[in-house]
Amino acid sequence: MTNNVLYRLDWLSLLIYLLLIIFGITNIYSTTLSEATVSLLELGSPAGKQFWIFIFSLFFLPLTLYINSNFFEHLSLVFYILSILGLIGLFVFGQKISGATSWYLIGGFSLQPSELAKITTSLLLASNLSSIQMDINKRAFLFKIFLIIMLPIILILMQPDAGSALIYLSLFFVLLREGMSMKTLYFGIGLLLIFILTLVFDPIILSTAFLIIFILIYGLVLYYSPKTRKTPYIIGLVVSIVFSFSVNFIFNTVFEQRHRDRFNIILGLENDSKGIGYNINQSKIAIGSGGFSGKGFLNGTQTKGGFVPAQHTDYIFSTVGEEWGFIGSSGLIILFTILILRILYRAEKHIQPFPRIFSYCFASMLFVHFFINIGMTLGLVPTVGIPLPYISYGGTNLIAFSLMFFIYLNLDANRLN
Repeated sequence: MTNNVLYRLDWLSLLIYLLLIIFGITNIYSTTLSEATVSLLELGSPAGKQFWIFIFSLFFLPLTLYINSNFFEHLSLVFYILSILGLIGLFVFGQKISGATSWYLIGGFSLQPSELAKITTSLLLASNLSSIQMDINKRAFLFKIFLIIMLPIILILMQPDAGSALIYLSLFFVLLREGMSMKTLYFGIGLLLIFILTLVFDPIILSTAFLIIFILIYGLVLYYSPKTRKTPYIIGLVVSIVFSFSVNFIFNTVFEQRHRDRFNIILGLENDSKGIGYNINQSKIAIGSGGFSGKGFLNGTQTKGGFVPAQHTDYIFSTVGEEWGFIGSSGLIILFTILILRILYRAEKHIQPFPRIFSYCFASMLFVHFFINIGMTLGLVPTVGIPLPYISYGGTNLIAFSLMFFIYLNLDANRLN
């Protein structure tokens, strides 16, 4: 069994994982280096903490690899319930950091349950979708699946932590892979467009436009296909108008002021390069100043000057751009791309549905983290506080994505041919 697992192990993905971790710790060291820093392994420094948390994570690698792969499926509900209790417990025992009650403080270390809940939600989702009697488009089953995904989202939004909650929406990509109707995707994209348009235009103007478009489409449908069901078009109009009038309430209630300001800057509704837009502006300056080959390790002037806030966490990619340049940035993006595609490729080789679905959950979450974080540093998407896996400083995030990776390795190595 031992030799079989080692022989079938996805060594390429494991190599990329280790390269990303090492590169991440190196850049954290660069962004937090000061005269008080003694060495890379110093526990009191962010780089030192990240290193020792990585070493701690590695203890789970052999343990996870040699557990029977059925263990994860059979106990998925238990793990999920424990993670939900962990999220609920924050409202009693949690500590408020950066405006969100998202952490437990234990012996000088912080623990973020929403990161660990990503694993348990993926496991339970994979377990339910792999059911033989599963019909994903059956309303009762679809409601159950939506509940599994939405419950942690609601609890995380109540903290409030919109950035962490956003990651769970990546699991809908998995539902599409497993046969969910594309109408659901179109519906979600439609709501997103309405959300953005309502922030730019007045709801009354937007609703008037919806009504005009509806009359034109409805008239064409009546003319060319009189027997077509008209109810979906009417429902679509009503939902669009109602949602457009509720956007401002959602925007002002769910999102914090810092998130609202960043949305407004991205949409061009505000221009504030010294205030709330300072982070994005400085990040783009740092990345642009790196040029083709970068300024060199520990030589980033923007990094050493501390011009980019949260540079070792959310904005770590700006350090990569400044010190390693286009070559280093491209290399990092290529590594992530290879890892994600590798996971998806090997997922499709599974005969059993559970390991395939979990692998898709892992790849989807990894991709959304990767896409949004780099998009934030380039000013392409609003800053919502999402770290870059394996690169950004953050102990719970590193442990969670390491555990997901180790579970993927287990399921892949025990694949049935």
